[in-house]
Amino acid sequence: MAKQKAMRPTWEGHLRLSLVTCPVALYTATEHSADIHFNLINPKTNNRIRMQTVDAGTGDPVDRADLVKGFAVSKNKYVLLDKDELDAVRLESTRILDIEEFVDASEIDRIYWGEPYYLAPSGKTGIEAYSVIRAAMAKQEKVALGRVVMHQRERICALEPRDKGILLTTLRSHDEIRATSQVFDRSLPKPDGRMLQIAEKIIEQQDAKFDPSRFTDRYEDALRELIAKKKKGQPVVSEAPEQDEEKVVDLMEALKKSLKGGGGPSRDKADRFLEAHGRQKAKPAAKAKTRARKKTTSRKRAA
Repeated sequence: MAKQKAMRPTWEGHLRLSLVTCPVALYTATEHSADIHFNLINPKTNNRIRMQTVDAGTGDPVDRADLVKGFAVSKNKYVLLDKDELDAVRLESTRILDIEEFVDASEIDRIYWGEPYYLAPSGKTGIEAYSVIRAAMAKQEKVALGRVVMHQRERICALEPRDKGILLTTLRSHDEIRATSQVFDRSLPKPDGRMLQIAEKIIEQQDAKFDPSRFTDRYEDALRELIAKKKKGQPVVSEAPEQDEEKVVDLMEALKKSLKGGGGPSRDKADRFLEAHGRQKAKPAAKAKTRARKKTTSRKRAA
């Protein structure tokens, strides 16, 4: 069995609750290394293209080492800041993640949740303190709020017990959230009662348990298959585009057709996509279980 590559921490420091501290390390909880990335290639030479920094006014190339950062104050007017000036105002990273308060998770609107990380003990010292802090949060069913400096930025974060460790999730600040009135600026009409009932029945028909393994990036999968075929020198044949389904203008008619279709066209399309690419569609057992649940619900309502 191949040895698993050790994960490198994103941040290392100390977790502190009042006078209790323990060394910890922060690891990204999401995986991006498997994402497909492309390089720009000159097809005539098969060489990669190198991007060059060029002065927009003179057109002359400039060494990156000679560049400074600038903040635009008006058109073609910038306040220039060199590295020393930026370092002077940079937040001092004390390597301390201070827990400031505890709240109920339900009080944090989902729109504020950002990137997830795993916060784990670093080394053997302080592991007892880490265990006590985690267990206390689990028993009180509270989420801890704190601040941590990562990549020269101070970030508000939420800490909560997860499995045998702690999940840390960065939180967006209030200023980062756009007001809903910027988008939802009109009043909605009151739904027709009959249409509402049909829509509710469609939702009941498509009721399911959340299974994240079912949601994959189909474009990414198709890219991998395309690359694999090209690598083997196999011909790539474009599939005929799927015909658009019949468009229904009348809303009531559309709802009735959707109700008659049961699971809806979106799931059928997904199954056709998987079958076309040689992958297994949704498990029959799971579908049978869903149908049995629907029949049970129908019998209860009839009773």
